[in-house]
Amino acid sequence: MGLIFREKETAPCTVTISHRFEELSAHVRLDNGAVIHPGDTVQVQGPEIMAAFGEMIEEQRTAVITRASKLEQMWTRATGDLEFMELCEFSFSEEVMS
Repeated sequence: MGLIFREKETAPCTVTISHRFEELSAHVRLDNGAVIHPGDTVQVQGPEIMAAFGEMIEEQRTAVITRASKLEQMWTRATGDLEFMELCEFSFSEEVMS
């Protein structure tokens, strides 16, 4: 992994799509044990998976992992907490805004 340049690698993965009353979710598990670090991106290859209501589908696919450069990792770690706090700036109140 370079200081400025990104690297790509492929990994087998399992994609689980659930479209049920109890759960609506999509999960990707990397089967080779690859670890995703801050700034890395994962793109699953293949056609779109559509689960009908009431179904849970599990498929084997290939994922392309783009590893962040050292510089990108440091930047993501430094600014990640600030971006998370931005998501937390909300409130639930019964007051009507006018």
